[in-house]
Amino acid sequence: MLIIVGAIVVVGSIITGYTLEGGHLLALNQPLEVLIIGGAAVGALIISTPLPVLKGIFSQLIAVLGGGYTKKDYLEILVMMFEIFNVARKDGLIGLESHVEQPHDSEILKKYPKFLKNHHAVSFFADTMRVIISGAIQPHDLEDLMDNDIEVLHEEEEKPSDALNSVADSLPGLGIVAAVLGIVITMGAIDGPPEVIGHKVGAALVGTFLGILGSYGFIGPLAASLKHRLNDGRQYLTCMKLALLAFHKGVAGVIAVEFARRSLYADVRPGFTELEDACNEAKKR
Repeated sequence: MLIIVGAIVVVGSIITGYTLEGGHLLALNQPLEVLIIGGAAVGALIISTPLPVLKGIFSQLIAVLGGGYTKKDYLEILVMMFEIFNVARKDGLIGLESHVEQPHDSEILKKYPKFLKNHHAVSFFADTMRVIISGAIQPHDLEDLMDNDIEVLHEEEEKPSDALNSVADSLPGLGIVAAVLGIVITMGAIDGPPEVIGHKVGAALVGTFLGILGSYGFIGPLAASLKHRLNDGRQYLTCMKLALLAFHKGVAGVIAVEFARRSLYADVRPGFTELEDACNEAKKR
């Protein structure tokens, strides 16, 4: 939602300032300039970007419009892990196999649909629990394993934002290309009346304007927004990592999730009492 608000502010500020200075909005209506710049940018993106990354761009853009993780989301993941750890305390690690092998069929995990929709988080949790259940790994090795998993995932998920940054960097240059083409057209009509020449020069300059605006007003900030969302996803996995690591070390479930809670930023961190109450409520269910 904030992305849409920001885009409205950018467009509204420019149009308002332009019209108050006496500019005519119709002069900015240059669809062919948009075609030249936008088409060249899309083509360059296709040339430079593998298909999986292109798909990642679209999926991440859709995800970023939905907002990031909230305090409620973190509270739910902490309580979910607390419930899983309680199963291990009561039934032993063998009692976790049904929840780990078929996460989407687990009666515990079904209570947390947002977690189940997060493919990377589910895989990270299930794969780590499988290793813990095997009992063949030391805590420091498990930590290295999870760190490697998070790092590889982070690098993979960072590629779409890097690709958008490349597009943002190219847009001012493509705006100049559109402007140069406009000047070439103007030179072909140099013997025409001044108002015609002025219109063509204005159209050429709009190309430069659109390239710079697209870069610094939209695509660049959008790439930065994807990176912020990516960092939120990394914190989500890191939160899970700390709880799983503490559990593997033999720490009680309520303390294991406390390790995870302390890793969260203040704006999304549930309070100690808030988490305790949520865990006690989960015990009653």
